[in-house]
Amino acid sequence: MEALSMACSSYDHLHKYLDDPKFTRPSTHGTQSPLELLRRVQTDSRFDGLFHHGGAGNLAPLFEEHEAEVLEYWNAWHTVDPTAEFKASQMAAAALLVATQRPGEKSYDFFIVHLLTTSHAVRILLPVIPAKYHGALVRQWWLLTLAVYIAQLRPEIDLTAVTEYDRKGKDWLWVERQAVVGKHALDAHYVKALRAMKTAAQTWGDEDSYYLKAAVRFANDFNGWGGFGF
Repeated sequence: MEALSMACSSYDHLHKYLDDPKFTRPSTHGTQSPLELLRRVQTDSRFDGLFHHGGAGNLAPLFEEHEAEVLEYWNAWHTVDPTAEFKASQMAAAALLVATQRPGEKSYDFFIVHLLTTSHAVRILLPVIPAKYHGALVRQWWLLTLAVYIAQLRPEIDLTAVTEYDRKGKDWLWVERQAVVGKHALDAHYVKALRAMKTAAQTWGDEDSYYLKAAVRFANDFNGWGGFGF
């Protein structure tokens, strides 16, 4: 119900890029890896110095002044195997939240967490909507992801922050307790992030405890939200 409500109430200017086929163009440097594309965005000098700070106010000027560059990366995600690529997108969503966190930083980005929770919403919607809409839904998530990542100043994604994290024996039961009775249990966005990572682990399996490590680190480190631009 959450996912359907979000889909029905969030029709905005970004949808024109799907509604009008002229915005979908062939890419000469495409890849099946969303993480690879995000790394390219992070080092793309065309986005240097666009904004002084992150925040939702950056989204409109981003598309007004740099639409072509954003769409270049939007069209560069090639979906040859939709299931495999959606799996990769969920791994990227978890990385965007946890692997962009700098050492010692306790406030997580409020806008970037929504890339994880909207990925979870897409995961819930896909089995209950006609297959002809699957690709469009995932591509809309990808456009949102690119826009928010750039608007939040393209933080570096260091995957070792997840893959090499020592969870010190903490398991999913520990994560669940943090969500239900931990000190941040009344923060809905915190709880939704943990739920999204656990559901992704259940959906795809959790090779090398990737999602578990991400969830434990997030629960351990979390001390509020930042990224608002003030």
